[in-house]
Amino acid sequence: MAPIVLCYPTEPRHRDQIAHALKNAGVNADLIDAGQDGVADALLQGPEIFCGHAKVPVDWERVAAQGTLRWIQSSAAGLDHCLTPPVVSSDIVVTSASGVLSNQVAEHTVALLTALLRSFPVFFRAQQQREYDRRPTLDLHGSKIAIVGYGGVGRRVGEVLTPFQTEVSAFDLYPTDPLPGVALRHVDELDEALPTFDIVVVCLPLTSRTQGMFHAERLQKFKHGSLLVNVARGPILVERDLIAVLKRGHLAAAGLDVAEVEPLPVESELWDLPNVIITPHVAGQSQTRASDMTDFFCENLRRYYGGQPLLNYVDKQQGFPVRSEQHLQPKRAARAGQL
Repeated sequence: MAPIVLCYPTEPRHRDQIAHALKNAGVNADLIDAGQDGVADALLQGPEIFCGHAKVPVDWERVAAQGTLRWIQSSAAGLDHCLTPPVVSSDIVVTSASGVLSNQVAEHTVALLTALLRSFPVFFRAQQQREYDRRPTLDLHGSKIAIVGYGGVGRRVGEVLTPFQTEVSAFDLYPTDPLPGVALRHVDELDEALPTFDIVVVCLPLTSRTQGMFHAERLQKFKHGSLLVNVARGPILVERDLIAVLKRGHLAAAGLDVAEVEPLPVESELWDLPNVIITPHVAGQSQTRASDMTDFFCENLRRYYGGQPLLNYVDKQQGFPVRSEQHLQPKRAARAGQL
């Protein structure tokens, strides 16, 4: 049987867990723990399944042309690493890790927000100069917050922020399945609503529709003195336009876990702006990340070999997982190795 390629930081116990899941499904397939150094070559060895996040160039055209790869389980919520034109136009099924790391991203969002609101960058710089000065701060409680993107991360961010007695609205292309305390709105209403929010949190997938979505014209519609946090993907924001509104003071501050180009170039003006906190794309980091991802992958393996709908089944044309009620069942005979 065709092998399964892994490219996320597994330990022996994780690979044992996957092997056990395969055994339970009656499948005898080799596991190739390729890592970043070997993933490009491993994907050309005819695997049926790939689970991971290739951060190196992969010849997806050749991979798709082989016709052996049937399913990509991304180990990241973002899918720009694998949703290339050859994959999108192929029969390869793609599932994402949306929601697997949502707790961590929500925690990071709160950390960025509270640090900016309570003027931590100001106080940190004062500490470095041994200055014990009281400075103005802002409040999270009572603020009006817009969450743009209501997938697994956006939902969890909403859950975490509502107990702070905030007024939370979530904007999405498919505004369904609301949470208590979160007002759901269609993304087409965003521009009209932007001037009313104190805080905007970006939780969108990177797609052709969302790339460059926050440009100068849209950023100018933000409420004067509001805050922006991006825990999604860097290219969703036009960085030069963001820098301009921050320098003018139209936006009070920004918390950025992602950058338009990563690593953020040393010459970027963002490094020197006193009203910006930068973290190096670590919102999804967790001590249990590999274990959580392995649990999710094993559940989807069980479903895959059992001919059941896969979790986080991605609409490849739109670039994100379809809602639970839209899950598609792969046309696959159990153990047949085909979709």
